[in-house]
Amino acid sequence: MAALEGGVDSELAGLFNAWVANWAQMYDCRLDVNRVPELLALVESDDDAEAWTELGYRLVLEHDLLSLASLAALPRLVRLAAGDSAKARLLAGAIMERAASHHDGDELLAASAEAIVELGALLDRHLLSRPADYLVTFRALLAVRGQYHWANVLGDFDDDFYELPCPHCAAEVTIAIGGFGRYAAIRDWDLGDIDRRDLRPSSAGELSGVGRWMHEIAVRDGEDVLAEGIRHLFGKAECPGCASVFTIADEYGAANCPVLR
Repeated sequence: MAALEGGVDSELAGLFNAWVANWAQMYDCRLDVNRVPELLALVESDDDAEAWTELGYRLVLEHDLLSLASLAALPRLVRLAAGDSAKARLLAGAIMERAASHHDGDELLAASAEAIVELGALLDRHLLSRPADYLVTFRALLAVRGQYHWANVLGDFDDDFYELPCPHCAAEVTIAIGGFGRYAAIRDWDLGDIDRRDLRPSSAGELSGVGRWMHEIAVRDGEDVLAEGIRHLFGKAECPGCASVFTIADEYGAANCPVLR
């Protein structure tokens, strides 16, 4: 699915697709077809806590897999989220983070385009409140924008490590961004991170694309640690093996980014 751009008009709230899911064909993660619509009806009418728990198990499988029912449920979850349901917002966000997985539901995802755009607007408004679940919301918004890779790997930069091969000599380089430092190193089983080289963060003006957008949102919301971590993640590193310099995000993305169909 192509990235959904920003600048969402709040008037889209409540405007969802007219199609109706044929639940008889929408298997959930437990391979049932009837239970998800029943659970959705329960949470819509009574915000039933047990129903929410079961709904989560049926819509988001471990190992980051989704089902057709997961995608079919998106518009109704977003409608609930628009009504200030935190559980619906979190579950819709979790589904979007896994939207690049193999689910055979690309048509369902495309049919939910308006609901997904509205979810992006809801998530962005939630970020402005500087919530306790800021990073979870930030990652979900990345997924809404089609940035599935960063939605799944971005940490809080408290103690983050990224492993990648040097593009020049193929040495396995560990990138540390967090409380232990901000450096590139070779990881030794006995000695830890050796031959450390300080990272070279990008300035705000040097950032572009998704890195620039991520940094601007973090700065806007006063998330200083996140903003500083993004500058380093989208900055440059020196390989301890051959002393070549490369852009961290580009090489990490090339080594780990999922292949989208």
